Formats: sequence, structure tokens, C-alpha cells
Amino acid sequence: MKSDHPFVERVNNLYDQLIEWRRRFHQLPELSFQEFGTSQFIAETLQMIDGMKVERGIGVETSVVGTFSTGEGPTIAIRADMDALPITEENKSNYSSKNEGVMHACGHDAHTAILLGVATILADVIKKGKLKGTVKFVFQPAEESTDENGLSGAPYMVKAGVYDKVDAAISLHMCPWLPVGELQISDGYSMANVDVFEGKIYGTGGHGAYPELGTDPIWMLGPVMQALNGIVSRKVSALDAAVVSIGQVHAGTANNIIPTEVTISGTMRSYSPEVRDLLASELKKAFSIVEHLDGRYSLTVERGEPALNNSVMVNHWFRETITELFPEIQITHSPFGMGGEDFGYVTQELPGSMFFLGCKQKDGIQRDLHTPNFDIDETCLPIGTAILAHSAIKLLKGEVKLPINQNMEVQTHGA
Repeated sequence: MKSDHPFVERVNNLYDQLIEWRRRFHQLPELSFQEFGTSQFIAETLQMIDGMKVERGIGVETSVVGTFSTGEGPTIAIRADMDALPITEENKSNYSSKNEGVMHACGHDAHTAILLGVATILADVIKKGKLKGTVKFVFQPAEESTDENGLSGAPYMVKAGVYDKVDAAISLHMCPWLPVGELQISDGYSMANVDVFEGKIYGTGGHGAYPELGTDPIWMLGPVMQALNGIVSRKVSALDAAVVSIGQVHAGTANNIIPTEVTISGTMRSYSPEVRDLLASELKKAFSIVEHLDGRYSLTVERGEPALNNSVMVNHWFRETITELFPEIQITHSPFGMGGEDFGYVTQELPGSMFFLGCKQKDGIQRDLHTPNFDIDETCLPIGTAILAHSAIKLLKGEVKLPINQNMEVQTHGA
């Protein structure tokens, strides 16, 4: 991406290093809560930066937080997730995954490399200038998966105090549907609340030849499924974003045995807290239909990450930075979809925002997130590095005004 800005030129000098870091992470991916080699490399790299305080294991054993401070002033946190997915890579490149069945299919390798670049650039700029304040470089494990408590990495780090006294938090995400030179920004709710559920329908079961002698949970399943599939279309306003999807249905052991129970599991996605509560309420009503058919049910709902709530003011600050550095860049203004992002735990606590950075390769092949052929155009790396680093500089210089109350800025978007 062309730019005459001297700061961009400075970042471009890191291009080869950014690629080296990204490919190193890509070759050695690690699953959620298992990022031991990744975190070790990050910590060792940060420790080579003069003046950087490096802490490990805050909230999660594999977390790394680098802090660079020059005294009193504003504090900004810049976050990158660093875990990979249980996917076998299909790409045949010289940096393909060496860990069988594990792959960076969501761009976290790029996020991590970019944040190392931001730390390198900012430490140098801050030391040579007169900027006052603190920057926290937050390398977060376990964005992709949860543990036995149903929690991913972000809530643990929030609870452990990583974001205490932070004025704003910023982040980015790879965007394979946009080419390099384009990015996507959205105000307010931009990614979904993620909830999962499991329901069981109970009958008496019986012999397949004599269904009249018992109660059949598979027969009860029909009206329940109809009710579940009608929640969004008939109970949620068409102006609100919502999804209810069934992922699994399990029942039975033989073709002549009516089973005693049927298990249904799926996911619910929404943007607003009100719709999130509505979906849970309507889910219970859907399963309760079986009580009128001589059946019983049980239902569990596990609440996952909250919706990503991007600060309008921080986004305004992003847009100013982007326009200043890359006047020709194209910005799409729309929500990112119904996927989940545990940076939402951060944005519900303090002003923060995430933007999506175009990384689509030029080979014409569709390379979606969470697919075995995912890859990026690495020329996006210095663009992301420059935007995050210069945004932090603007805060430390006092050139941006932060929101007083995050809740006053919420803007919801229709589906």
C-alpha cells in the first residue's frame, strides 16, 4: 500500500522481520491453552527491547504482557490472540504447519507478528521522543476455544487485572474477503454474543412394533424443531441480528427400538443483550412443547463471549489515523458478521475497538477463516502494524479524546 508518510516508511523497514515472525508462528501452531512454545518466543523477543517489562502467566499460564511506560499519562492496551485451530492444513508452502492436525486458520499468527512489530516500533519512538504514558502489549491465549469452565482467554485476563486503569484497548483481525489496501470498521455491536445449548427430550421408549404402548421422543422432536427454527423469523424483529442453528441431533440404538431420549445441541447468536435474553427465553418455550405430548425435557444454555461492542470514539480515532497514513485506503463500514470474538469481554469493560484488515491473496482462490486452505497476502502486515502503532502514538500525544461512558455510544445494526 503506497504512502508518503514517514512513519509508514519506518514501519516498512520491518517488513522482512514481520514475515519471518509470521511464518515462524504459522509453522509451529499451538491449540488454545497450549501455546507454550509461542509464548516463550514472544517473551524472549520482547525481552530484547530495552525498557520493556515482560510478564507471563497473568490470568492464563501461556499469556504474555509487555509493558512500556514513560511515566504519568494515558494508558493504551493493544491486543493480539495467538492460538491456532484443530485443522489439518492443505496448503503446500515452505511455511506450512509442521504440527499435524493443527493450523493457524484464523490469522492469529499474523496478529501476533503485527503486535511484535508494534512493540518494536513504539518502544523506539517513545524512547526517542517526549511521549508520556503507558502501552500494554497483550498477547492473549485461547481465543478459539474454552476450558472446562466454559471460558476463553480474554475473561481470565480481564479478571486478573490486565486491563485495569487502561484508557482504551485496540486490536485487529485478518479479513480474507477484502484485498490488501481495504479494511472494515463497524461502530457498536459488530460481532455476536455466542451461546450454546443442549436439550434432551425424554419419553418412555419401547418396541417399534407397538408405539401406542409408550411415548416417542423422536415424534416429539418434530414440533420442537419447528418451534426452534421459527424463533428468529417469528419472535425476533427483522431489524435485529439473530441466529439459532441446530448442529447435532442424536437418538436411538436400533431400527426397531423407540429410544427413551433425543439430544439436540446448537448455537444462538445475537448482537444486543435484549435479543440474547429473548432467544434463551424462546428456546425454553420451544422445548416445553413436549410437556403437552406426554414427554419431559432438560435444557442447558452456556453463555459464551459477549458481543464485540466497538467504541464509536475509538473508531473515529482509527479512521483519522488510517486517513493520515494511507489516504487511498478503502474503508467498508459494516458489521463483521455473526461470528464470535472474545475481545468482546474487553470492550464491555472499557472503550475499545477492533478493525478487520484486508489480507485476501491475489490467486483468486477463496480462503475463508477456519478453512484448511486459509492464508494471507503478507503485504498487509506493515499496514496493520502502522495503524495500531500510530493510533497509540496519537493517544500518548493527547491528540484524541476518549469516550466518558461507553454505554452512551452503543449503536446497534440490523442483520
